[in-house]
Amino acid sequence: MTIIRVIDFETSGTEPPAEVCEVGTCDLHLGQRLIEAPQSWLCCVKEMPPEVRAVHHISLAECEPWQPFDAGMIFNRTNEAAAYAAHNAEFEMQFLPALPAPMICTYKAALRVWPGAPSHSNGALRYWLEDQGKISPDHALTQPAHRAGPDAYVTAHILLALFDAGATGREMVAWTKEPRLLPKCPIGAEWRGKPWAEVDTGFLRWMTNQATMEADLKWNAQRELGRRAGAGA
Repeated sequence: MTIIRVIDFETSGTEPPAEVCEVGTCDLHLGQRLIEAPQSWLCCVKEMPPEVRAVHHISLAECEPWQPFDAGMIFNRTNEAAAYAAHNAEFEMQFLPALPAPMICTYKAALRVWPGAPSHSNGALRYWLEDQGKISPDHALTQPAHRAGPDAYVTAHILLALFDAGATGREMVAWTKEPRLLPKCPIGAEWRGKPWAEVDTGFLRWMTNQATMEADLKWNAQRELGRRAGAGA
């Protein structure tokens, strides 16, 4: 029985030393195509800035009675996971020790499998796939949004849809280790929103030479330059 444990964190900030204030998990039993009801619990944190609380609406007082975050509560289960998954997994991995199994980023996988999706956010993918009849989550279990349990449950449905679309676990693990493969160029007054194949070569070279350019953007620009070189363009 292959179990992929989907995880989602709500936190007191965008990166450590911020802390995890809520954990959500949702097990996908791949062979049975079974998605369990999500589990979630709060974690004690030292502070809760208002701009962060405005996203998930978790108060410091709510967290105070709980124990601090312990990754063992995710990993040490009766049902052992063959892999873990999260949407934009780089965020969750900031707060985790070394993983006991491979990680799948459903965000990076969705960019590759559905490059034409209107958005690759967790919520937008949920409704886009639902409108096509590819997933049918229990709406009650998807609420409230921006809470760890419901978000993990939505991600589990996206993950199952990725498998249904033909992506393999091995492929998705490999994609997770690479930068985001963006379907379109996200910068430049003239080139923003255009497929990489339509972006000027000079602009792509300029991107790769900028010391402050985001690493994922440089990688996409270099990838397109490599494609053109291989094609003799």
